[in-house]
This record gives sequence, C-alpha cells and structure tokens, in this order.
Amino acid sequence: MCPPSLTMDVKSSPAGSSHALKNKMSNSQLEPQKFFASVSMGEEKPFDFLRILFEGVIAGGTAGVVVETALYPIDTIKTRLQAARGGGKILLKGLYSGLAGNLAGVLPASAIFVGVYEPTKQKLLQSFPENLSAVAHLTAGAIGGAASSLIRVPTEVVKQRMQTGQFASAPDAVRLIVAKEGFKGLYAGYGSFLLRDLPFDAIQFCIYEQLRIGYKLAARRDLNDPENAIIGAFAGALTGAVTTPLDVIKTRLMVQGSANQYKGIIGCVQTIVREEGTQAFLKGIGPRVLWIGIGGSIFFGVLERTKQLLAQRRPGAQKENFKQC
Repeated sequence: MCPPSLTMDVKSSPAGSSHALKNKMSNSQLEPQKFFASVSMGEEKPFDFLRILFEGVIAGGTAGVVVETALYPIDTIKTRLQAARGGGKILLKGLYSGLAGNLAGVLPASAIFVGVYEPTKQKLLQSFPENLSAVAHLTAGAIGGAASSLIRVPTEVVKQRMQTGQFASAPDAVRLIVAKEGFKGLYAGYGSFLLRDLPFDAIQFCIYEQLRIGYKLAARRDLNDPENAIIGAFAGALTGAVTTPLDVIKTRLMVQGSANQYKGIIGCVQTIVREEGTQAFLKGIGPRVLWIGIGGSIFFGVLERTKQLLAQRRPGAQKENFKQC
C-alpha cells in the first residue's frame, strides 16, 4: 500500500498559484508534441546483458521444449506430406518417431535463439528511433535465427530422416549419416534452411512484437496470457503460410540423403516444377499453418509467462513494484 500524498490549498497562496501556473505553461511550450502513438520504456535502466541473456535462454528453452512436445505429431504428418513424391501415400504410424533426439536439439537451439534475440532486440531498440522498432525486431530475429542454426539444422536433418522412416533412433541416425555422407550430411539443406528460417524468424517475431505494441497502446495496459497466445497464433500462422514453398524445398533437400536427387536449391526447384508442377510447393500447407499457428500460441504464451516469472524473481523486483504503486 502506497503512503498518502500531501496536498496544498492553492487558494491560501495566490502568489504561489500564479507562479505554479506560469511554470506549467512554460513547460508545456517546451515539451515536444507527439502526433503518433509510441511505446515508452519508462525510466531508462542500464543495459544488463548477462541478465537479459540468462532470462532469454531459460524462457526460450522452456517454450521450445513445450511446443515441440505438444505438436510433434502434426509436424511429422507435414514432413511426410512434403517428402512424398507424386501421388505417394503417407503412413500415420510412429508420429512421435524421433521426438527424444529432437528435444535434445530443440532445447539448446531455442535457448540460443531467444538468448541472442532478447539482448540484441533491447540494444537495437535503444539505438534506433521509435518509428524503426520493426527494423529492430526484424534484425534481431534474423540474428537469433542465424546463431541457433548451427544446432537447429543437424536436429532438423535427424528428425526428418526419422519421421520418414529412414532410421529407428537418433544415435543411429547421426552415426549412419556421418558414416555415409560425412559430417556435412548433418548440414544437408543448410542453405535452404537459412533461406526459409531467417525470413521466417524475422517476420514472425516482427509481426508478434508489432502487434503487441499496437495492442498495448490501444488497451493502455500490459497483455495477459490469452492475449499473448492469440497474437502469437496469428503471427505464426501468417508467417507459416507465406514460407511454405521455402519449407518444401528445405524438406526435399534434407531428406534426400546420399541419393542426391537434387543439385542445390535451384536444381531442386527446377526438378519439382518439371516433375510435379508448381502446386507441389504448397504441399503440407494445411498441417504447417495449423502446426505453426498453434505452436506460435503455445510458444509465445509460455515464453512471456516464463519471462514474467523470471522478472518477479529478480533482486529488488518487489522494491520496484512498491515505487510504482
């Protein structure tokens, strides 16, 4: 409970009242007028890189594991749809095939992504003017995606090979891929992965952050968990639909193995168009939009909740809340 504030009867001091009125008019003339809504960060605080990095790593790892476990079967169906050539049928068995090995990669990859994204975003927002906040979010998302790709790509290769029934376990997959294709086999489709995921990460996080800013301005309050989840779902579904053709190319390059059916990104595109037509680039769009839409809802909901819980445990957090009341 905040202490009561003291008030002064201005009627009893005409001179004081006149002096205060002049000061108020003078201050209002000096204060610049803002014609566009903006989000103020409040009292500027020193940039604590290690704290932001630590909280981002914990929140990102938690959100990544939760969403991957919940939606893995949908991702498996999507992968099998995209990997099927021509009118091939897909199997609906073993939808959790490769989950354990995938989580071993998703945890550090998600932790690295958010751990890099959060401090990069904070630093860019401090450096850029307010009307370029979208550029800060786009840039931070791309940098976070590039940093985490070193783990995400081998994880994705092993996961998709297991989802398509090529291997029975993650250790076997890693051992046989390295034996047959060399270490570079774990990075099959790396170029197409970056081609898909860097724009995806940048666009998804930019849409999410900008929608949150707009909503907070309109509502004049912080967002609650359901609102964060809804905005995350919309950002994920929209970005997932737009990047589906890139996802198809990435999947074909990653699952081809040592057969080398496709010679790079351009060769893959030309082969798909020649053999299956342009409609093949939209294969799996339904499961992909559903998977990423629901995934965005879960990921951002868990992410924001975890960040709030970590913020409440900071030293001096209760003292700050007392000052604000």
